Amino acid sequence: MHGMADTGVHFVTLGCRLNAYETEVMRQHAHSAGANDTVVVNTCAVTHEAKRKSRQTVRRLRREHPDARLVVTGCAAQIDPRAFAGIRGVDVVLGNSHKLNIDSWHALVRHQSPPGDETVIMVDDIMIPSQPANHVFPAFETQRVAYVQVQTGCDHRCTFCVIPYGRGNSTSLSAGAIVDRIRMLAEQGYREVVLTGVDMTSWGADLPRRPQLGDLVDRILKQVPNLPRLRLSSIDPAEVDDALVRVMADEERLMPHLHLSLQSGDDMILKRMKRRHLRSDVIMFCESLRELRPDIVFGADLIAGFPTETDAMHEQTVDLVRECAITWLHVFPYSPHDETPAARMPQVNGAIIRQRAAHLRHVALEQRLALFDQMQGRDVEVLMENDVFGRAGNYAEIKLKAKARYPLVRVRVTGFNQDHLIGTPAASGRGPDRQRYQASKQS
Repeated sequence: MHGMADTGVHFVTLGCRLNAYETEVMRQHAHSAGANDTVVVNTCAVTHEAKRKSRQTVRRLRREHPDARLVVTGCAAQIDPRAFAGIRGVDVVLGNSHKLNIDSWHALVRHQSPPGDETVIMVDDIMIPSQPANHVFPAFETQRVAYVQVQTGCDHRCTFCVIPYGRGNSTSLSAGAIVDRIRMLAEQGYREVVLTGVDMTSWGADLPRRPQLGDLVDRILKQVPNLPRLRLSSIDPAEVDDALVRVMADEERLMPHLHLSLQSGDDMILKRMKRRHLRSDVIMFCESLRELRPDIVFGADLIAGFPTETDAMHEQTVDLVRECAITWLHVFPYSPHDETPAARMPQVNGAIIRQRAAHLRHVALEQRLALFDQMQGRDVEVLMENDVFGRAGNYAEIKLKAKARYPLVRVRVTGFNQDHLIGTPAASGRGPDRQRYQASKQS
């Protein structure tokens, strides 16, 4: 959970990274509209537990800010607006299609009413297609990394997931608009852009000529040659196109890190989830990409304790993590959504779910330490988030023993702990960013 305060406005964000970036946009809109004495909760609905935590947070914030206007938004509010409107003290429920629209924030300011009046519900049908907002989400205040949303929504209906009902069907921003935005960011001095979306590998399916994500990535790298680093957020291995594989193999500016939406490593569970890949597909995908890009590192989303999962099925997932050397794991203990088919399947005992989640996290630690050990003694290019802390191209975090002079530097890895690498600026530590950085400082 993330909290952020602005003049007169307090934000609390639950859930995914995209929610956090959208909070940044809302913060800017609220400030521009002149909002004050307002608390905004950006809720999450990815699991039943996330929805429960969202409701709990709303009630807590009403107690802590009794005189403020309380606005609830995000996926949980979109899916079940009346449940949040029914919580005593909620003033406004704002749907996902409204929260990034500055006109909504101006309307809220114009029509402010005292806390305790009847709840205002501003929630539209999320299934009506609309273009994703062309916003930029800075990753941190140094303006070195920016997140660009290229797509929103999802056309698939996995049996455990309610996100399509919070985000709608898949809609894509045009390639031209994306390239223009990234070109502007590169000119402003951003060193890395991260492409993000709800189901990013479905980008382009709703556009004329049905371009694919690989086409977009190739176009960005060719048309924005002064962008040092491009990174992809979570992708679905079943939807990865040949063009994306080629550009990953050929273009060093595309970072060697892919986070895969896997959910399980057992074929029966994958079928019951209505996923579009099998275990063998993942193994083949990882092996083929490693042949083309030996330095690539994989992350993955996994669900522990999906209904009907046996110990043997769980071990299949564990074995897949090890066989594919998946390093960065996001592990979600399964919790049922009443609205989903999986909630009607035979459930796994909660204590067993927690044990399996802990097991997967332990295996992830093993994989992370193995990667760190392989990197020891090597020189890596690091994008600094501050003077002493940054991230390598493969997503490994690294802390320096001395301050870096430039945002993008070469670093010699000298050690590691469970969480991050330890390093020192290499002999060539001024790195490829030196001239670019000096030019930007002079302009």
